[in-house]
Amino acid sequence: MSLEQAKKISTPLDKELVKTLQAGEWILLSGWVYTARDQAHQRIFELLEQGRELPFSLKDQLIYYTGPSPAKPGEIIGSAGPTTSSRMDKYTPKLYELGLSATLGKGERSPEIIEAVKKFTGLYLVTIGGAGVYLSERIKQVKVIAWEDLGPEAVYQLYLEDFPCLVAYDSEGKDYFSEQRKKYQKG
Repeated sequence: MSLEQAKKISTPLDKELVKTLQAGEWILLSGWVYTARDQAHQRIFELLEQGRELPFSLKDQLIYYTGPSPAKPGEIIGSAGPTTSSRMDKYTPKLYELGLSATLGKGERSPEIIEAVKKFTGLYLVTIGGAGVYLSERIKQVKVIAWEDLGPEAVYQLYLEDFPCLVAYDSEGKDYFSEQRKKYQKG
């Protein structure tokens, strides 16, 4: 499937919608998503350990692993490309358990993430690495939600419009990366 044939979907990502998406499928994502990187994940877990409320609901939401650069004059956001997702692996299973539907970043994840995606009916999506400026053009609104002191690692709420994503791990546990390696090894 090519990007021209991508399925258009919108957030929130309820579990019935999540079940319809398959590994290897391109989607064009629209709607509100949240950003969080390493430092934001640490603070989220501090709140969870203290039994305190999070600054945003995880239910049926998507976290995009990005740290946007400052916006140039007249723009709403700077470059907003994906960061390496595996750095958040130690946090992610718990977030899926608490209702998160999807994460979005780049690169492969640990086997624990595939299991969490399968167990909690989630998705792991990837987008185009090295294309932060291109991707930022698909971000139409930006709000800082929490921890502004973290700068680009603050939690932002972004409104996306036709943001290109590939389903890397689907809710059945299918792994696009693994499937592609097998395909090319046969050769």
